[in-house]
This record gives sequence, structure tokens and C-alpha cells, in this order.
Amino acid sequence: MWAAAAGVTGIALLATACGSSDSGSGEPAADGDEQITLTIGTFNEFGYEELIPEYESLNPNIKIEHKKAATADEARANINTRLAAGSGLSDIEAVEVDWLPELLQYPDKFTDLTSDEVEGRWLDWKSAQATDPEGRLLGYGTDIGPEAIAYRADLLEAAGLPSDRESVAALFGGDDATWDKFFEVGKQYTAATGKPFYDSAGAIYQGMINQVEAAYEDPDTLEITAADSAEVKDIFTTVLNASTQDKLSAGFAQWSDDWQSAFQNDGFAVMLAPGWMLGVIEGNAEGVTGWDIADVFPGGGGNWGGAFLTVPTQTEHPEEAKALAAWLTAPEQQIKAFKSKGTFPSQVEALSSQDLLGQTNAFFNNAPTGEILANRAAAVTVTPFKGPNYFAVNDAMGSALTRVDVEKTDDIDTSWTKFVEAVKALG
Repeated sequence: MWAAAAGVTGIALLATACGSSDSGSGEPAADGDEQITLTIGTFNEFGYEELIPEYESLNPNIKIEHKKAATADEARANINTRLAAGSGLSDIEAVEVDWLPELLQYPDKFTDLTSDEVEGRWLDWKSAQATDPEGRLLGYGTDIGPEAIAYRADLLEAAGLPSDRESVAALFGGDDATWDKFFEVGKQYTAATGKPFYDSAGAIYQGMINQVEAAYEDPDTLEITAADSAEVKDIFTTVLNASTQDKLSAGFAQWSDDWQSAFQNDGFAVMLAPGWMLGVIEGNAEGVTGWDIADVFPGGGGNWGGAFLTVPTQTEHPEEAKALAAWLTAPEQQIKAFKSKGTFPSQVEALSSQDLLGQTNAFFNNAPTGEILANRAAAVTVTPFKGPNYFAVNDAMGSALTRVDVEKTDDIDTSWTKFVEAVKALG
């Protein structure tokens, strides 16, 4: 689960399972006949709409209020504000991986979710992202974001390019796909149609930077290194040259109204597609036919986003909240969420499930999305380091890309200079 940074809101932080057979945890949700209302805050699409009433049915003494923010940024701002206030947080708060490191600086504000029952449930690197230096697990992993390429088969066909998913995978280079090849195909499409190839420079940049092990901070010292990184600058320049000079980008900020509208008027032909993006595409492109997904990604593999369920210590019902969070992130429920919104499981047991691997998606031309995303997950070889400054630096980078690709107020060099100044201001 991820959303493009759209303006740092300013961090104001203080300087059971349900008892069902498929619960995935062993503690009761609540004792006796006491009626409890739990609140859960999420963002974008987690696929919980059908799971929440199922949990309530399994636990008649539990009522759940689901508060869903429109974007991850909105959820982050809400959490920071209410953490600073000392009240107002939901019993369970969903946190996106890019800003989780900020919150891990304040472990006492979150319930330690460590227990023998959940040991080994998640991919090791997923659990490590939510574990503080003292070994406390502060978030149960929800989804991960292995990336494929989603595309409009009808638009590629109109450009004289292959359109079935196997041929499209080969078009981008198959197992040897590179970003150079991706941009080359984009040039062919744009030359044939006069239309943009992809939706956003920011999206393509994110796909590329997620393949860099330590893009913004030194993992040992946490020193911000982004402004001095030749690799970061090269990716920034490459994406913006392709987006503006070669006119491959539609010039939208992801999640903007214009971006959402473009799904309905053939605004672009391809998108980078982590699993959680599939539900977003389907929602925005309702009634549009031609979407498909190819089992390929430039550079071999990449993971974009992913989220966690935390239990803030503000809650009056920590055990019940912990039980609900454990149930929602158990293998069975992760697979149900994937079927609903495409959020790809992070549970080890779920990843080998034939129920997952056999999933197809009717909206994407009945593509075998379970198998494709499992293949894409297996292709991921880099888990980027994200420290406490990752979100702020990436937000500054998002603004730098937007100035050139969307707002068109700066050229590439000028915008890079402003990015460097913004990063230095972070300290």
C-alpha cells in the first residue's frame, strides 16, 4: 500500500484471534458478554470491507468502526497530529512502510505485538521493517508490493505493438527487461500515436529508486546522502528526460483529480503495478475495457510499498485490538483481501497457497494475477533501506519531479538544485 508523497505535513511527534478455525492466532477476541467497539484506521484500499462484518459475525460482542482515509499522506497526518495530542487515534492504525521508520523512533507509543504465535508468519524482511532496535514488533504486516506492468491492450494494439500478455512481457525484454528497453518501447508508442505512454514521472521514478539499496540515507549513520548520490541524480534526470523531452509522461500527479479522470479517457497506455494498484486501477477505470497485466518488470524485480497494522498505546482495548489485527493479517484473510483489492500477501503461508496462486482477475482480462505477482515477488532482490528521513527526502524528490513533469515551472537542472537545497534543510 503506497501513495505518492504530496506534501510533507510536518511531523509534530513528541520530541485471538477471533476464535474461528482460520483465525491465525490463538487468543480470544474478548471475554464474556462485554460489548466492545473497536476502531481501525486505514487508507486507500486494504480489502477489508467484507472481512470486518465477517469478524463481527464471528465475535458478536465486537463492533468495528472502519475509518478509511483517501490517501496514505492523509492517514500519516492524522496519526502524527493525534500522537502529538495524546488522544484520538484508532485502536488499530494502518501505517505505510515509507513513514513507518518515523514512528519507530517512538516505540513506547505503540503496543509490542511480539508473541510466539506470530513468530515466522511473515517474510523476514517484512517483519524486520516493523521491528525496533530492542526487538519489539510494532506492526503486523499486511501487504507487499511486487511490481508488474499493467497496460491497455487496445491502446498498444492501436499503436501497432503486441497486446497479449506474453508478447508484451517479451516486448519489454522478458527476464532481461531493462529501463532502457522500457523507455524505448515508450518512444515507439508515442511516435505511433502522439500520445503519452505512462501516467507519471513520479511513478516511474519510484519504480527505479526502489531498486537502489540505500538511496537516501546511510544505513549505519543515518546521514542523509541523497543530494550527493550520483545514482539518485542519474535516475532523476533519466526519468525527466524521457517524460518531458521524449513526451512519454502524461504529466499527472498520481492520486490527483486529473490522474483519476485520465483512466476514463485513454490518458496513458501503461502503469507500474504493484498488487495494491490493481484495485485502484479497477476503481478509477470502471467501465473501461482493455486492461491487462504482464509478468515483467524492468531491472528484474521491484517492491513498491506495503503496510502494517499497529496498535497505539492510546487504545483502551489493546488485547482485543491485537487480536483483530492478528486475524486481519492471518494468511486466510490476506488471501481474501487480495481477491478483493489485489493487496498481495506478506504471510509466508499465504504465498505458497494454491488458492492464491490460482487467482485470476476478470477486470484484467482474466490475467493470472496470483501467479504473476508471486513471480514478481520472487524476482525482488533488493529491499531498500528506509530510515527516519526517508519520507521527507522522498517528498522533496516528489516535489522536484512535479515541478518539471506536472507544473512545468522548472527545468531539470533548476529543480534538482532546489531538491538539494530542500534536503540540506532537513539537517
